[in-house]
Amino acid sequence: MSAALYNHEIVSFLVVFICIGLTCSTKYTPDWASLDSRPLPTWYDESKIGIFIHWGVFSVPSFTNEWFWYDWKTFKNPSVINFMKNNYPPDFTYADFAPKFTAEFYNPEQWADIFSASGAKYVVLVTKHHEGFTNWPSKVSWNWNAMDVGPKRDLVGELATAVRKKPGMHFGTYHSLFEFYHPLYLQDKANGYRTQDFVRDKTMPELYELVNEYKPEVIWSDGDWEAPDTYWNATEFLAWLYNESPVKDTVLVNDRWGSNTRCLHGGFWNCHDKYNPGVVQKHKWENAMTLDKGSWGYRRTSKLSDYLTMDELIKTIASTVSCGGNVLINIGPTHDGRVIPIFEERLRQMGKWLDVNGEAIYSSIPWTHQNDTITPDVWYTSKKTVNGTDVYAIVLDWPRNNKLILGSPNVSSETVVSLMGYPNKLNWVPGTQSGVEIQIPDIPYNKMPCQWAWVFKFSNLS
Repeated sequence: MSAALYNHEIVSFLVVFICIGLTCSTKYTPDWASLDSRPLPTWYDESKIGIFIHWGVFSVPSFTNEWFWYDWKTFKNPSVINFMKNNYPPDFTYADFAPKFTAEFYNPEQWADIFSASGAKYVVLVTKHHEGFTNWPSKVSWNWNAMDVGPKRDLVGELATAVRKKPGMHFGTYHSLFEFYHPLYLQDKANGYRTQDFVRDKTMPELYELVNEYKPEVIWSDGDWEAPDTYWNATEFLAWLYNESPVKDTVLVNDRWGSNTRCLHGGFWNCHDKYNPGVVQKHKWENAMTLDKGSWGYRRTSKLSDYLTMDELIKTIASTVSCGGNVLINIGPTHDGRVIPIFEERLRQMGKWLDVNGEAIYSSIPWTHQNDTITPDVWYTSKKTVNGTDVYAIVLDWPRNNKLILGSPNVSSETVVSLMGYPNKLNWVPGTQSGVEIQIPDIPYNKMPCQWAWVFKFSNLS
C-alpha cells in the first residue's frame, strides 16, 4: 500500500472519529463528488468478514440458481423447463411458489448464534430480490410480502433484533432496485427511463421504509445495471442517508446504484460478484462470494463437492483481506427456514480458525507484500503497533520437514517469530540470500493450534 493511501486511511479514521464522537457538521450534497468524499465508518474495515443470506420465494423450488425461477420460459433453461413440466401443472407461475415459502422452522436467534460463532461481524439479509417479494411487511408491496403471504412474519425485523443482541455484530440489508416484471418498471423501461414512476412509487418508498424501520448499517444495493443512477435517484437518497437518516453516522453502502456506478462510486466497491482482484486496490472493496459454488440460493440438488472446503474458504479470506478487502460469505437457507448442516459446519469451523488466528484478520491492513517472494500460497497482513509493525504470514500449506522459508520478511537481531496458537517462540535464521528460515518444532497433532492455514507472526522486522 502506498504512503498516500496510508495517509488517506489515517485522515478517514480521524474524520470518522470526530463525526462519531461529536456531531458531524459535514453536509453531503446529492452528487458523487460530495458523496464519495464521505469517509467509511471504521467498524466496517475493522470487521473484515460478513455473512450474506439469500432467502426468499426462490428458496421453494431450490432446484438451481434462483435467477432461473423468475420466469423459466423467458430464461429458457432446459433443465428448469423440464422440471416444471414434470412436477407442476402447465398454468403454474412463479407467484404460486409464494404460499409454499413457509419459514416454519425459522429461528432468528439460532441463526444469530451460528453467525456469531462464525466470527463474522456483520450480517446482510436479502430483503427483496429481483422478483419484488419483500421479506418485511412493506406498505408498497401489497400481497407480495412475507407478512401477507407465506411466512406471515416480519423476517427482516426478527433477524435484525436477534443479530443486534450479539456483541459487536452489525445488521445490514440487501435490496434490489428493480423488479423484472413490475408493470411500472416495464413502463419506465419502455419509455427509455425518461419517466420514473417505478422509482417514485416502489423503489424509494421501500428504501426509506428499510432505513427508518430497521436502521441497517449496510445497504447492499443491486439490480442497478439496466438504468443509470439518475433514473434511480440514487444521489438524492444517499444524501438523505448520510445527512438525516437514523443511521447517518454508521451506515455505508456499496457501488451498485446505476449502470454507470460500479467500481466508480459509492462507499465500498463490489464491482462484480465474487470480485477478488488479488492485488491491493486504492478504494475499499468487498468480495461477495458463495459457499455453494453454483448458487446464491439453496439448492436441493447440490452435492458435497459443490461446497467450498475449509481450505478453499480460508484461502478466499486470506487473499481478500491481504489485499484490503472484506469478504461477504453467502449462504442460502431452505424455504422452511433452516440453515443446512454443511453451511453451519463451515461457519462454525471458520469461527474456530478465527478464534486462533483472528489477530491476523480483524483490523489488519495490507502489508508491503501480499504474497511471498519464495514460497507459494502465503498471504500477508499487518498491524501498526506502538513499536512499529507486526506482520502476519498466512501459510496455506504446512511446510515440508517443518521448515518454513519466506523471502519477504527482512529480519533483524530483534525479530521475534511466533506461531499463532502455539505458546513458544520459534527459532529462525536469516535466509541464504534474503528473508528468513523458520524451524518449527514437532507439534503433536492434538496440540496443533488449528487444522487449516497457519499464521506466523513477525515482530520487530527491520
